[in-house]
Amino acid sequence: MLHLAAYHPQIPQNTGTLLRLSSCLGIKLDLIRPFGFVFDDKRLKRAGMDYIDTANYEIHDSFELFLGKYKSRRIIAMEANEISTVHHKFQYQEDDILIVGSEHDGFMPQDLQCCSDMVKIPMLPKKRSLNMAISAAMVLNQAMSQLNIFPKI
Repeated sequence: MLHLAAYHPQIPQNTGTLLRLSSCLGIKLDLIRPFGFVFDDKRLKRAGMDYIDTANYEIHDSFELFLGKYKSRRIIAMEANEISTVHHKFQYQEDDILIVGSEHDGFMPQDLQCCSDMVKIPMLPKKRSLNMAISAAMVLNQAMSQLNIFPKI
């Protein structure tokens, strides 16, 4: 089953938004410490609303523990660099884990090397970045579209 992961999230509103996304789409969310906030932060709760209670999520105390749990899975990093594949041209698999980096620092270089592949969202020149939660939703949408795994309505 496709997963979404957040690597060292720093902004509680973004994490709340990812929890809400997870709940609404039926996708597991893996949250990897350290966080830049206390998990019961009111801003996280405001963004996640009552969806947090129905989200399928797991908190991992480190990237190493996260990797140990999912060592047989492809981990696809969302990383805007020159060697990343454009997200809509990448071939996703049903057991991929899509991981978004920290809002402030992205990924540690040694942790990024542990990822199977990297994807990026094409943007206009001279634009630095998109919001982490928006980026995660865009790439997740592309993967779910390719795999035809949206919830049945």
